[in-house]
Amino acid sequence: MWLTAGVAIAAPAVAWAATPTVAVHKQPLNITAIVMFLIFVAFTLGITYWAARRTRTASDFYTAGGGITGFQNGMAITGDYVSAASFLGISALVYLSGYDGLIYSIGFLVGWPIVVALLADRLRNLGRYTFADAVSYRLDAGPVRTVAAVNSLTVVLFYLIAQMVGAGALIQTLFGLPYNYAEIVVGILMILYVTFGGMLATTWVQIIKAGLMLFGTTVLVLLSLSRFGFSFDRLFAAAVGIHPLHAAIMAPAAQVAHPLSTISLGIALMFGTGGLPHILMRFFTVPNARAARSSILWATGLIGYFYVMTSIIGFGAIALVSSDPSYLDAAGKLRGTTTMAALHLAHAVGGNLMFGFMSAVAFATILAVVAGLTIAGASAVSHDLYASVLRQGRANEQTERRVTRVTTLAIGLVAVILGIIFEGQNVAFLVGLAFAVAASANFPVLLMSMYWRKFTTRGAVVGGWLGLVSSVGLTILSKTVWVNILHFPHAIFPLDSPALFSLPLGFLGCWLGSISENGPRALAERARFNEQFVRSQTGIGAAGSASH
Repeated sequence: MWLTAGVAIAAPAVAWAATPTVAVHKQPLNITAIVMFLIFVAFTLGITYWAARRTRTASDFYTAGGGITGFQNGMAITGDYVSAASFLGISALVYLSGYDGLIYSIGFLVGWPIVVALLADRLRNLGRYTFADAVSYRLDAGPVRTVAAVNSLTVVLFYLIAQMVGAGALIQTLFGLPYNYAEIVVGILMILYVTFGGMLATTWVQIIKAGLMLFGTTVLVLLSLSRFGFSFDRLFAAAVGIHPLHAAIMAPAAQVAHPLSTISLGIALMFGTGGLPHILMRFFTVPNARAARSSILWATGLIGYFYVMTSIIGFGAIALVSSDPSYLDAAGKLRGTTTMAALHLAHAVGGNLMFGFMSAVAFATILAVVAGLTIAGASAVSHDLYASVLRQGRANEQTERRVTRVTTLAIGLVAVILGIIFEGQNVAFLVGLAFAVAASANFPVLLMSMYWRKFTTRGAVVGGWLGLVSSVGLTILSKTVWVNILHFPHAIFPLDSPALFSLPLGFLGCWLGSISENGPRALAERARFNEQFVRSQTGIGAAGSASH
């Protein structure tokens, strides 16, 4: 069963993060990859220095002053969303199982139209720095921002651990650097990007990384197709002829065998995108709602193009790498791990230069993603908890930015420590859990606050907490954790992803909490819906409203 492990992973794009569970085999030291990586680091640190000199206010730090264009933000979102996990993980799943791996990339893509249609312009018009600004627009800020911040930190932490473990494994495999040192390098760089350059530096790091990744995958696909006369038919025919499953790789298999798990996973990926704090935060970096919509349209097209490329790369690896003895170990499996399929393909079609470039780009993607996660987590603490809840809006910008920098340092240290602690552990389920929490705890609260007049503070609190507890609790009771990690004989919850149940529970909590509250506070919150609606549609009163 080629996809047995893949189905158990709630977010397959981070299947690559699970590879430390297998003995890691270092590749021969590649000087080209190291030089390219150092060039990227030096260039992005220069951008951080440039951004630091232009970051003077809280708006500059959190949202780059709202001066990012729609296209630039679309590129940055692509860089924030498309990780090394996507490049290595999805291409590896296609390499293993063909069509079933492609299903995952579709799941990650289809959430973006939902974001465009339901969230982008309204969120930009209602919020300022974080999505909690929009949720608490007509609600009691204290309890609403508290639950939003806790949920955001939960998503960020789960996502960050998987990225850090993957970063350590990738550097250990490719560059020969000890795992602990690799974690420290990533931690230092992410702290520097966020602490000194804020969102402006983070944005440009993501833009550059997205451009490099899109360019690299395009060249890799063209070089692969050139071996087959630029014919997709010949490429797929070669892959079918070599793969152990033959023609079965061109049709769904394991996904059909586990339909409820597949549906639940699809729900998490679709609606989780609309609740990821580091993605939602990007809407506030553009000057108006039109630019927010434009940036999502650009991101959808670029991300869709990228996933098509990774699918072709997976089939190219089957055709050109899987039968080449120079890329196989004594047992006939790929040297390193299966997630090296794309990088082995780069070497097969482009030699050391292409291998070095794609290796450096793969690691650069990690830096961009962890920087975006870190600034989202830091803003949840400094803006939502400290400035809005503890100081009740009375904190000055200097103090708030100081708290942000301290929080960034703390998050960086925690990420490094947890990355080291989780070395060798299968943490792939954490990204799936991050999407499930985002879909179950953040998305219902955000959507209901914008569209339902009767939504109240109690509804936001009950829905947010219920979505969080149910998604985390059901994941713990699933086979992924209960059996594979805790070693109990049987799973209590039968599905691998909890979203099929936890997402409705989140909406149910929002509804029950709201209809059960009819006091003066609830009446006042409902009365302010018309004001909120006008603001969400027109942007009048929003930051940068002059440009609407």
